[in-house]
Amino acid sequence: MTEVRFYHLQKQTVEQALPLIISKAYQTGKNIIVRISEEKEISKINDILWSFSSESFLPHGSCMEDNQDKQPIYITNKGDNPNNADIVFLTHKCIEDSPSKYSLICEMLNGNDSVEVEDARLKWKKYKEDGFEVTYWQQDENGRWSKKA
Repeated sequence: MTEVRFYHLQKQTVEQALPLIISKAYQTGKNIIVRISEEKEISKINDILWSFSSESFLPHGSCMEDNQDKQPIYITNKGDNPNNADIVFLTHKCIEDSPSKYSLICEMLNGNDSVEVEDARLKWKKYKEDGFEVTYWQQDENGRWSKKA
């Protein structure tokens, strides 16, 4: 059964929150896809994952490089899954056409964008109608995530 988590970002940008959430997902030992909407953002996310912490390392590659099937964390603006990922992060309004092929979908939601909030409500409803387990996560004042629904 696929679990869908909505991460409602109000205190941080996607680029600030993504590395920490990916780091936790990476600890499961499952391969990950980070899906972004525009090709020009690939380098930005790549740089962020390389440099977000001097104390940890997130091995990753992108659709712009070779050996895509060997990357535990794969960044793409396409609908591909060359690393046979079990977890997908959807950023910047990306949509997953085949959600049931993943065990976990993480919807990164910019809470300061009213269009994105409305799109997320529609996605939530669709996931629920399709029988997925859907949860909603929000940051507290200290930046910690807690499950709200």
